Amino acid sequence: MSALTLSTPVSELKGVGEVRRKALLRLGIETVDDLLHHYPRAYQNRGDVKNTAEIKKALSDGVNEAVVSTVLTVATTPVARMIRRGMNIMKFRAFDEYGTVEMTYFNQNYLKDTFTVGAEFRFWGKVERDGAGLRMVSPIYEPYSESARLPALVPVYPLTSGITQKFLSGIIKTSLEAADGIEDSFSADFCSKYGIETLPEAIRKIHTPESMSDMEAARRRLCFEDVFMTAAALASEKSRRAGGAAPRFENTDVSPYLESLPYELTGAQKRALGEILGDLSSDVPMRRILIGDVGSGKTAVAAGAAYAAVRNGYLAAVMVPTEILANQHYQDLSAIFAPLGVNVALLTGSLPAGEKKRIQSLLAGESTDLTGGIDIVVGTHALISENVKMSRLGLVITDEQHRFGVMQRAALADKTGEVHILAMSATPIPRTLSLVYYGDLSLSRLDEMPPGRQRVDTYVVDERYRDRINRFIRTHARAGNRTYIVCPMIEENEIKAKNALDEKERSDPEEMANVVLTHDVSESAPLKSTVEFARETALRLPDLAVGMVNGKMKPAQKDAVMKDFCEGRLDVLVATTVIEVGVNVPEATLMIIENAERFGLSQLHQLRGRVGRSDRKSFCILVSDSKSEKAKERLNVMKTTYDGFEIAEYDLKMRGAGDFFSPEGSIRQHGDASSMITDSDADRRITEEAVAAAHETVERDPDFTLPENKKIGERISKMRRGIENTIN
Repeated sequence: MSALTLSTPVSELKGVGEVRRKALLRLGIETVDDLLHHYPRAYQNRGDVKNTAEIKKALSDGVNEAVVSTVLTVATTPVARMIRRGMNIMKFRAFDEYGTVEMTYFNQNYLKDTFTVGAEFRFWGKVERDGAGLRMVSPIYEPYSESARLPALVPVYPLTSGITQKFLSGIIKTSLEAADGIEDSFSADFCSKYGIETLPEAIRKIHTPESMSDMEAARRRLCFEDVFMTAAALASEKSRRAGGAAPRFENTDVSPYLESLPYELTGAQKRALGEILGDLSSDVPMRRILIGDVGSGKTAVAAGAAYAAVRNGYLAAVMVPTEILANQHYQDLSAIFAPLGVNVALLTGSLPAGEKKRIQSLLAGESTDLTGGIDIVVGTHALISENVKMSRLGLVITDEQHRFGVMQRAALADKTGEVHILAMSATPIPRTLSLVYYGDLSLSRLDEMPPGRQRVDTYVVDERYRDRINRFIRTHARAGNRTYIVCPMIEENEIKAKNALDEKERSDPEEMANVVLTHDVSESAPLKSTVEFARETALRLPDLAVGMVNGKMKPAQKDAVMKDFCEGRLDVLVATTVIEVGVNVPEATLMIIENAERFGLSQLHQLRGRVGRSDRKSFCILVSDSKSEKAKERLNVMKTTYDGFEIAEYDLKMRGAGDFFSPEGSIRQHGDASSMITDSDADRRITEEAVAAAHETVERDPDFTLPENKKIGERISKMRRGIENTIN
């Protein structure tokens, strides 16, 4: 094979046939360059070797098991026997100068010739107490000698069905020969100034670190770049915007709207609306985000801003991520504004072609009809696609901002021109990341809940409570209330793989390591699709009406089911997180979340906000059979914490920043460097230093025209174009 380059397809690598090529494609890997940017999600610290005395001491204080690395010599000849049809077991003993360990492997009799008496190995895996002794089941093994140079840190990569750690690690190591060809957006002087590695060196160290300091240096570089590029893109956008002239709203009196409401705004709502109206009265384009927990009244504030646009002769566009939410906003805003003579229109992909064309014509100002034109239009991000033209556009409101992301926000500003933009989000971003994520925005926060909103009592239970849960669902249904049951979105191949592991002993040590180090699925309840769970729920509750929505259904099907649930024709709705976004059913009083350990805390908080939207007492039940202490600790936070910002901070510490810098929301092309960010002091420093460097760079060279900054500008432009193409 010829020398590898970054553009070499993975299909040219040894061992990558058509099946593996397609599997790698599911990970976003097509070329050698993609492989090099597929970063580890964790490391196995096999260099921290413990002897048996140290292991016993670690297990002496009530701890029954631990993951360790230990060097042992084979003491006895492996003995294999059949324990049942299709399952055999092989055992032998290994020792060091302090004690012995019983080794067990399933369905690997071929290893008898490997584990010869006197041979020395480094074993890595779970060790358990076995009476007075120790036992390891299917540990990873490596031949050991004093002269052997075994890696201390072994990377663990995100996987997909059909790809093992051993195989992926192998082809990534092979691909490292092409690392020198990686183009660095930062000059050598820049790297020296800020004390970061060059990109080729960081790529090598992140995949093959020789020490913790190597890994930390690589991580620092990748996280610094990730934060820098986002902050620089937003700072550049903010600088460019300062020179633009948006419509100045001369009339910001929205008292007719406020007087039409059947309630009075909270103090926080009044404060936020005042800040927004202040921005709208200026010709500097508003870029403001309105943050508040579910139910804090963001829509009422945004509606006030939309009314100000209408009073000044401008069109207001409300952009949301799903058709379900678009329909709900359309209905809510129509009810609010009809008495005020304000026309609200809906534009979604499922509209009949004729109606869609009529709406588009009205928006473009190409025609008028008896309705008197459109004042406010509600739709998905299709609103800003190339074929939709909007004359008189003065204000764009984006709901569920976290679903759009920072670069979508910049692309939105490009496509709409110098108009005012108000973003809304119920997903709080921790303070560390908000420096970047909201770096180009002014912030208004709703920290006060409207009167009548009750706290949603939250409980964490396991499968043993299933009968009690079913009785609780019936109790709520008899009272005229409704129940959500939310299941995690799980790929069919993941369900099959996980449940297959539950049916048999895990005999492949590589596979066992992969399962333990991804989602802890080996310690959770059997995975089920929404279809399976809806079927089982209907069988358990034959006296109740059960419906289902998931991401594979067509929008019209989802809408029909949601309408049945909203109007009371369904008692129970089994769903994926599609219901996380904005659906408002005041009669919903019970939220049950299955396999809760698979959700982030911020997402659980979002889902919990779907209930308790009236004066009816509401409950949230988190169901998890996970044995992981970390998972239990995370879920218990939900029982005692109700402030979204506190939850987001805790989630960041426990899980890293992956949820907040998602591939949809960040500017990165490959990998997930920020998934390695935690809320430690060191990571706060990385974030703050990268933001400061970005602002310094943009202040000195806002258009990235200096020779040393051209590659930074090219990188940001390329990513912005990618996001804009996605929107189109």
